[in-house]
Amino acid sequence: MLKQRMSRRQFVTRAASTVAAFYIVPRHVLGGPGYTAPSEVLTRAVIGTGGMGMGHVAVNEKGRPPVTLAVCDVDRNHLNNALEKAGPSCKGYHDFRRVLERKDIDTVHIATPPHWHALIAIAAAQAGKDILGEKPCTRTIGEGRVLADTIRHYGRIYQVNTHSRFRNCYHYGASKMLRKLVASGLLGTPLTVRVGCGQGFGWKVKEWSGRHNLAPQAVPGVLDYDMWLGPAPMKPYHPHRVHTSFRGYWDYDGGGLSDMGQHYLDPVQYFLNKDHTSPVEIEADAPWPPHPDAVGLWGTLRMKYDDGTTLILESGEWGPPIERGLPYIEGPHGKVYDNYRTDPPGLFDKLSSLPDPEPLLDFPTAVRTRRPAGGNADAAHRSCTLVNLMNIAIRTGRKLHYDPVAERFIGDEQANRLVHQPMRAPWHL
Repeated sequence: MLKQRMSRRQFVTRAASTVAAFYIVPRHVLGGPGYTAPSEVLTRAVIGTGGMGMGHVAVNEKGRPPVTLAVCDVDRNHLNNALEKAGPSCKGYHDFRRVLERKDIDTVHIATPPHWHALIAIAAAQAGKDILGEKPCTRTIGEGRVLADTIRHYGRIYQVNTHSRFRNCYHYGASKMLRKLVASGLLGTPLTVRVGCGQGFGWKVKEWSGRHNLAPQAVPGVLDYDMWLGPAPMKPYHPHRVHTSFRGYWDYDGGGLSDMGQHYLDPVQYFLNKDHTSPVEIEADAPWPPHPDAVGLWGTLRMKYDDGTTLILESGEWGPPIERGLPYIEGPHGKVYDNYRTDPPGLFDKLSSLPDPEPLLDFPTAVRTRRPAGGNADAAHRSCTLVNLMNIAIRTGRKLHYDPVAERFIGDEQANRLVHQPMRAPWHL
């Protein structure tokens, strides 16, 4: 009896039937309505899992592709809490460099103290990862320039996690309308923008001030203090220097100004259309002399761009009383108050015929489309520069003149030393 030849189609059909008899493919692998295929999941690692970091740890749900593949922290308690939240398929790490070696991680969420932000983001970009970073994006102006250049060089997506500019919420809608209003010329020029307690912006100046003369204490066994410090100078351990209250020390952050500044000022840069530049004059009203280690109080900060546009920040926590009821934005021909009413009334109604600004992409959309995110590295660097300029004015105690192209102060080497600050070996940019 002659053997009958089997066609390729017959072979594939029978083989598939045989495999199906032994293996049922889970529905989530195939994707479709109500299911996400693994190829569509943006996997993440979260580096820094303290207070803010835990908000980035996504729960790996049973029956669905895992999202959080790695968490990393130098505090064992923080790390264990993150592992417990993430659930199965998530691995814990002590050293962020081991995280970046993994090829199955698409995005890195950075929620460490700010003195680590630049180094980890730069290393992540070099490792081919896209980055969502907590604010402020960097601790110094020099770090911000290197970060923005590195993101561009490696073709990565970066987003700073601030409010208002790019999120699909009421505040983002307001920022779009303010951008249209400024561009329309209805307010006239130059503009004055006030971002202070009188307009409803709280600066947490006293809350995040540092303490003086801290008595050294023993480092807890759960904390690798040397790795927590990383590029920061070695100083004796005290619990107030780490975990949340680190914001009160120049080595790691810049007080309430750095905590809230990029949230408040990033949309200002956007609606003023100044993502490409920085102020040229900066001055601060603050107690003198400042403490060399602990961040202190300030009252009023002023910055002026080369076109005369002025930003005024008022904390209300030091200095003379603040006048209430002043407008958020004011020009020669009109004003906008903090609840978005205008004087003269109806200014926003005159914008309906003008085109909307180009939509700003959120982080996941930017990653999938490979188009810049709304809070991309270049824009984030410029809005973070505002914060760092003002902190340098507080620390030097004089009016400063800044070159936004060279990103250096003019004729002030003491201020320029705060643009590029040394890192503790072996860490470097």
